[in-house]
Amino acid sequence: MITAAQMRAARALLGIDQRTLAEMSGVSVPTIQRMEASEGNVRGVVDTLTKVVEALTAAGIELIGENARSEGGGRGVRFREPPAAAPRPARPR
Repeated sequence: MITAAQMRAARALLGIDQRTLAEMSGVSVPTIQRMEASEGNVRGVVDTLTKVVEALTAAGIELIGENARSEGGGRGVRFREPPAAAPRPARPR
């Protein structure tokens, strides 16, 4: 599975826009927009999702699943743990 945040981060690492990713993967720009607007895991047609993942992989992106080890080298970004809710400011009494 790939999350919408991973898709956006992958594009940022490659320095490409949504149109370029659409061209690389052979899917439409609106499809890329819908995928990136998803909450959590990207939902869609499996074939379309596979095309996007394969295009990112061919461009040198390694998609790392939650709690998975990365065997590759190179630079990357990932959460150390799921983000916690932001602390709430104390209320005046």
